[in-house]
Amino acid sequence: MNAHEIDYRIFGEEMQFVEVELDPQEGVIAEAGSFMMMDDGIEMDTIFGDGSEKDSGFFGKILGAGKRILTGESLFMTVFYNANTGKRNVSFASPYPGKIIPIDLTEFRGKFICQKDAFLCAAKGVSVGIEFSKKLGRGLFGGEGFIMQKLEGDGMAFVHAGGTMAKRVLQAGEILRVDTGCIIGFTQDIDYDIEFVGGIKNSIFGGEGLFFAKLRGPGTVYIQSLPFSRLAGRILASMPQGGKSKGEGSVLGGIGNLLDGDNRF
Repeated sequence: MNAHEIDYRIFGEEMQFVEVELDPQEGVIAEAGSFMMMDDGIEMDTIFGDGSEKDSGFFGKILGAGKRILTGESLFMTVFYNANTGKRNVSFASPYPGKIIPIDLTEFRGKFICQKDAFLCAAKGVSVGIEFSKKLGRGLFGGEGFIMQKLEGDGMAFVHAGGTMAKRVLQAGEILRVDTGCIIGFTQDIDYDIEFVGGIKNSIFGGEGLFFAKLRGPGTVYIQSLPFSRLAGRILASMPQGGKSKGEGSVLGGIGNLLDGDNRF
């Protein structure tokens, strides 16, 4: 194997974290900000790119860093090595409520395509690159733009799904229509395109956007029930505007304040 062979355990329900067990000299790469805790004897190093063989050499590292800019990520990634003589653990946490999904790249012939902010961490040696969309419509209206992330290699990788995760195995020619923001990732054989919702009423008043993601098998698709954009939108919509809650200014606004223990009118 080119990638380090790591063991892991996933803890929690709504706010999960993954604990990676490293043998001596083994390592794991992670996105900046995902680190949670580590045992004594783990050494941390900040690198350009992902540290895989594809990014070896000066120009390879510059190219790897450029790829990360295109996907909207930081220029740097963090590598955690076990510099001790015994097994040591390092843990990485979910960025928001959801599930951590282990992806064994050997089961998907060495490649998995995911949305730009889904990647959490992976065994040292896994390549984190970019996947360009070859279809204009998908790039313009697919929700993920022209660029997605691709994970390549023969090791373990971990991606994060918002809310609850659904896994669908599509047979050849089988079609699944998904909200564009609900896609976590899919295998390389999946044909991914977008499809117009259709109908004036559906388009204007349906509230589901103008386009669906159209996924055609064969292959495996991972879907999330709570995209971060949807979660952020709900939070912003419920925030007070100008220091006033939504109830203020209405007939029940003052009563609501009294029930909440706020006697300001």
